[in-house]
Amino acid sequence: MAETTLTETTVAEVMAELAELEDPKIRAVNERHGDDHGVNLGKLRAIAKRLKTQQGLACRLWETDDTAARLLAILICRPKAFGRQELDVMLREARVPKVHDWLVNYVVKKNPHSEELRLTWSADPDPVVASAGWALTTERVAKKPEGLDLAGLLDVIEAEMKDAPDRLQWAMNHCLAQIGIERAEHRVRAIDIGERLKVLEDYPTSPGCTSPFAPIWITEMVRRQHDR
Repeated sequence: MAETTLTETTVAEVMAELAELEDPKIRAVNERHGDDHGVNLGKLRAIAKRLKTQQGLACRLWETDDTAARLLAILICRPKAFGRQELDVMLREARVPKVHDWLVNYVVKKNPHSEELRLTWSADPDPVVASAGWALTTERVAKKPEGLDLAGLLDVIEAEMKDAPDRLQWAMNHCLAQIGIERAEHRVRAIDIGERLKVLEDYPTSPGCTSPFAPIWITEMVRRQHDR
């Protein structure tokens, strides 16, 4: 009981600290991307560094349903401690883009159930959930492509990416580019699919950054590999 009280107090203290860091200008910028919080991410990471890994606190912060608290929870949790069902529920709760992305990249990718979740999520009718499956597939293309049907993935991308909802389309496009970058035998086809579908062709890109348009992205990354 004493431990529960201590945790509750700690959650309240953390929430108060996050509230003090809330900046209306940061919130205004974040809200344009669908992220409903106004906390500077550098300061958020500093809190996480101070708190270190605390799985219990992370779970309680997640339960608050507060975006900044959930981002902090992701930073202080123990990724391998979550069960498969827990992560499935968490992903479906994570409707805010930044929370969704961090959960997949910082937690799910390090969890022993990541491959099962990749297969489950990739086939999910919810496009936001499916986008997580594609993000995990992109990770496998880059790090562990053995056993993946890359030609089959390109078939799906070719048939479905053009009309996919934004976040699913973005994830499929990333997978397309990764296949083209990593696998020389599929590179010509990957570039051809990108050129024909024209997905993200006109995406605004800052100076010095690489366009997410797959043909440009693939060509540039392969060039850099050859220049090493």
